Amino acid sequence: MYRSVLEFWFDELTPAQWWKKDEALDQLITERFGALFEKARKSELFGWRRVADGRLAEIIMLDQFSRHIHRDTPDAFAQDDMALVLAQEAVSAAADIALTPKQRTFLYMPYMHSESALIHQVAEKLFRSTGQTDSLEYELRHKAIIDRFGRYPHRNEILGRESTQEEIEFLKQPGSSF
Repeated sequence: MYRSVLEFWFDELTPAQWWKKDEALDQLITERFGALFEKARKSELFGWRRVADGRLAEIIMLDQFSRHIHRDTPDAFAQDDMALVLAQEAVSAAADIALTPKQRTFLYMPYMHSESALIHQVAEKLFRSTGQTDSLEYELRHKAIIDRFGRYPHRNEILGRESTQEEIEFLKQPGSSF
């Protein structure tokens, strides 16, 4: 079953679709994977973790599909901690080594999405190890925001957090939101 997630993400979608806000894609992911996402959210896909591909599929569901299914709501980020723990366990077990550099990028994505400066120190090393310069560049941009603000200001409104004046000014700049 996890293969359907990986085939969809890596074979059916183009890289441009991974990063573009698209209501039709959000709807497609919800229709096709919504029930499976609920199982992932409840930790019911634990059997997938026996193999690197399965671990990756579960992380993609919790980290990426969550953002599509629950776009612009607090639930988009609700699975971030679980996705990060799964990614950390995969790295500790060296399960990431069995994956291609592109796949490893998505295994490491929960590190990039973290609002912890310590986690971003690890993330920088992991993304550097993939040889994927675009992904490393994005990690460094994310890390700079966390180093500066300790959080992602573009999430403040969705999460009901009050923005500081410095964050408000930052959000006016092009490329300040991901």
